[in-house]
Amino acid sequence: MAKEMSKTNSLVVLTEGAIIVAAAQALSFVPHDLGVSSIQVEYGLIPMAIYALRRGLKPGLTAGFVWGILDLILKGFSSGGFLNPLQGLVEYPLAFAAVGLVGLGSIQVKNRIEDNKNPLGLIILYSGLGFLVKYFLHFIAGGIYWGAYAPKTMNPWIYSLVINGGSFIANVIMLLVLLVLLSSIFRRFIITKD
Repeated sequence: MAKEMSKTNSLVVLTEGAIIVAAAQALSFVPHDLGVSSIQVEYGLIPMAIYALRRGLKPGLTAGFVWGILDLILKGFSSGGFLNPLQGLVEYPLAFAAVGLVGLGSIQVKNRIEDNKNPLGLIILYSGLGFLVKYFLHFIAGGIYWGAYAPKTMNPWIYSLVINGGSFIANVIMLLVLLVLLSSIFRRFIITKD
């Protein structure tokens, strides 16, 4: 009976992960550039962060990795975002998997919710960590691989810092706004019944 419950639970986690990856990828097709620069708001980060908090580190990393591969196939190859295999690996599967690091706070956040305490600070901390690592990987790739696209008068590393740092800040602001709006329903999103 326990083995059967474990299989059922694994199937539920896998199914949820597939749905979250599909939702995150669908959200990536919503226009998300800010202004004339390459600073972007990634709407898919939010369902991915919720999934990592709901299911933990390993499912979060796995879902992020799959999302990165899917984004590479559906957007990276066709939009010119793929320059070479190493850059593609860093900016797609690895950077997107980094969002799963939000799952490091899964148990703590769930405990805060169960104790009827506000988990907002922990959610911000762990989501910020996952987002920071994602954009740090983009920053490294930007400095190494995208430097030729920086304005002639600007150091490629500074350009990468501005673009990827700006994207990180924009996504954290989006996260903060949504956390305030959704704070009354954290329990439904994060606490599982299985």
